[in-house]
Amino acid sequence: MNQIRILLADDHGVVRKGLRFVLEQESDLAVVGEAADGREAVKTAKELQPDVVVMDIAMPQLNGIDATAQVVKQNPATGVLILSMHNDETYLLRALECGARGFLLKDTAEEDLVRAVRVVAQGKPFFSPAIAQSLLEDYMRSLQQRNQQDSYSLLTDREKEVLQLLAEGRSNKDVANLLDLSVYTVETHRTRIMQKLNLHNTAELVLYAVRKKIIANL
Repeated sequence: MNQIRILLADDHGVVRKGLRFVLEQESDLAVVGEAADGREAVKTAKELQPDVVVMDIAMPQLNGIDATAQVVKQNPATGVLILSMHNDETYLLRALECGARGFLLKDTAEEDLVRAVRVVAQGKPFFSPAIAQSLLEDYMRSLQQRNQQDSYSLLTDREKEVLQLLAEGRSNKDVANLLDLSVYTVETHRTRIMQKLNLHNTAELVLYAVRKKIIANL
């Protein structure tokens, strides 16, 4: 059995120790390295090529979000799982824009960490359940304040299928193969989805899917 190789990046030694303890209870998970700041995380990720980096947001020298961008740039196959105390849409959107695959709240890390690492290692997104609920509530409140309706109902059934698959991290080519469509057709669906939902990039598309609970943590 191939183990999932994990790098822990957090500036608090006691946090890294706790995360390591939780992960190493599982036979399919192996912590192969640790880093105490963002620069060390980038350097160590380049050396070790882990499957998953568990990355704290607030770290000295280089914050976790900017470190994520560098880690993903040097090895797109590495999945970054952001660890944060803040249930905040701004942090989440920035993390997604930098290439993070998951966002885990520290107060639920002990119960969700193992599942989150396994999901992210598969190339799928993972978000703490509390994040999805909070984002949905904020989104609905925002629509009410602007006296607008949610545009999800404007999507065709095929567009809803494409939206979910894209939000799950699949490429246009993957979606085309799954749905027996041409890549051009998938790109057309993607463009229409973005227009109808007023989205501007993949990160916003994923965030929308989290809000709407279209994607589930597997």
